[in-house]
Amino acid sequence: MPQEAADIRAHLEIDGKQIPIDVKYSSKYSLLVRFLNSNRFKDGEEFSKLVCQVNEDPFEVGPCKLISEPNIDGYAGRLICVNDIYDLENLLLKNEIVKLQSAFHNLPLVLAHKNKISTVFKDYTADLTYDLSVYKNLFDGIDSEYKGETEIIKTSIQKALINTEGENLMDFLDGKLAEMEHIVAGFNKNDHEHHGFYFRKQMWNYILCSPFMARTNLKPRGYSGDSEMMRMLYANNYQGDSTFAKIMHKHPLKHPAALAVRNRRKLISKLLVKIKKKYKPQLKKPIKILSVACGPAFEIQDILQSERDCGLYHFTLLDQDRHALFEAAHLITQIENSFETKIPATYLNESVRTMLSTVKLEKKWGQFDYIYSMGLFDYLTPPVAKAVLIKLYHLLNTGGEMVIGNFHVSNPSKYYMEYWLDWVLYYRTEEEFKDLLGDISTADVGVTFEDTGSQMFLHITKSG
Repeated sequence: MPQEAADIRAHLEIDGKQIPIDVKYSSKYSLLVRFLNSNRFKDGEEFSKLVCQVNEDPFEVGPCKLISEPNIDGYAGRLICVNDIYDLENLLLKNEIVKLQSAFHNLPLVLAHKNKISTVFKDYTADLTYDLSVYKNLFDGIDSEYKGETEIIKTSIQKALINTEGENLMDFLDGKLAEMEHIVAGFNKNDHEHHGFYFRKQMWNYILCSPFMARTNLKPRGYSGDSEMMRMLYANNYQGDSTFAKIMHKHPLKHPAALAVRNRRKLISKLLVKIKKKYKPQLKKPIKILSVACGPAFEIQDILQSERDCGLYHFTLLDQDRHALFEAAHLITQIENSFETKIPATYLNESVRTMLSTVKLEKKWGQFDYIYSMGLFDYLTPPVAKAVLIKLYHLLNTGGEMVIGNFHVSNPSKYYMEYWLDWVLYYRTEEEFKDLLGDISTADVGVTFEDTGSQMFLHITKSG
């Protein structure tokens, strides 16, 4: 938090008297206090009320007590709340009232949630919880047996465990997923939401063991599929603090949906090589490429394999996540440094909302020879997806091509993603996907699949 946080006029109440003070943000749950008018109080003194001026209005924090500590700036110590615990960072610096105990307000609703869950699913979840606790205890117990060994010995032992009993645990999880799919097959959308919420509450400790599953559930950037999740999907390795954690991390990464994500990255690089060959005879300036919801744009390192490649394309990378754009810029800088050349690139920190609200988008962003978007449409409702696709089509030059990805309704990892990972997508059939473009007469449209059949791609050429 900034050191320049200013003093705030406030007062304390004790025995019916008001004690004028200055307070200053110190930490999320404490305030530095300076007593005015020569007032002094002993360590641990409790006050019935603290009233602060927040955005020029008085706000009553409630009972608090003094924690005395040395301070060279004239502060007597810190004030901490003793009943209602307020997030003082949000209160004093953002003018937002957030109470630590707020999470308990919905407790009755959360506890009652179990009444909506089918008995069969409760039994299934209870059995799985027990089984995983047994597995975890066994793996943790074995880990403790060799914890004193050198790192190279520990790594070797852990690899052997993963290749033997780890594979058995993965087979067990595959079987339990198949059992779950059978149970939930007839559920409607609300049923899936209720049962998924219940399931994750029961499985939470096991979910948090896996760095990948923990991130998909916690969503630190506010959405699924952020660049760190993509990095884990591409790495496809074992991560975690224990053997059990590593297995739980790896298991979803070997499923069809994860493989489909890795396949689509290869697909894009192959398609852009074809585009290069198409434009090569008349190439006088870089081929203009637009990547929509680009994320960290890992595929660019697959596309640019030589110094000459770096001058063939002008990449325009669009994402609503500034952090992802910075990662993409960092990757491009690394490639530039490795080939000692420059890569023409433009970065657009824009969202679907701004895209749809901008009239004549082509005048603002220009037009492109090739547009691709691998993961955006999985999160768009049909009306929004249709509007975005038409907007993007108008950004294509005549003869330009566009490839859009979307997971198919038959995705075999669907329930794994929804129940374990809290990763919900909009699935489509081939016809639903093609219908998004409407009846544009200048568009040649086709649909293809990557090797797992989990994800399909809409290929569009603007013929005139």
